[in-house]
Amino acid sequence: MTGPEQPRRSGLRDPERSVRSLGAATLAIEAFVLLLAIQPIRVVGGDLGGPAIGAIVALAVAAVVLAGMMRRPWAWHAGTVLQGLLMLAGLLHWSLLVLGVIFALVWGYALHVRRVILG
Repeated sequence: MTGPEQPRRSGLRDPERSVRSLGAATLAIEAFVLLLAIQPIRVVGGDLGGPAIGAIVALAVAAVVLAGMMRRPWAWHAGTVLQGLLMLAGLLHWSLLVLGVIFALVWGYALHVRRVILG
């Protein structure tokens, strides 16, 4: 058939809500992992000082706040900044860089899914 290209439907009832849920879940899991990682990092990694623990808690709180604000378009950009800050926290301890890279990849995938579904 010739005619204007129809936008591809995702098959989801509410694609916007589904994508927001994906972003919120990603950030919530990141916050959970960060908080759970404090003790193993201290045991295995050695010297995890107060500034590093403070950075982990601050990043986890920021992730939870952003997860609750995913209705706002800027929250996606802020989530990307959060991933960069987590990798930057790798200056405090190498394991934070590793977690930052892992979650940056997961966040990148969430952004890809968002782009594919919403266009």
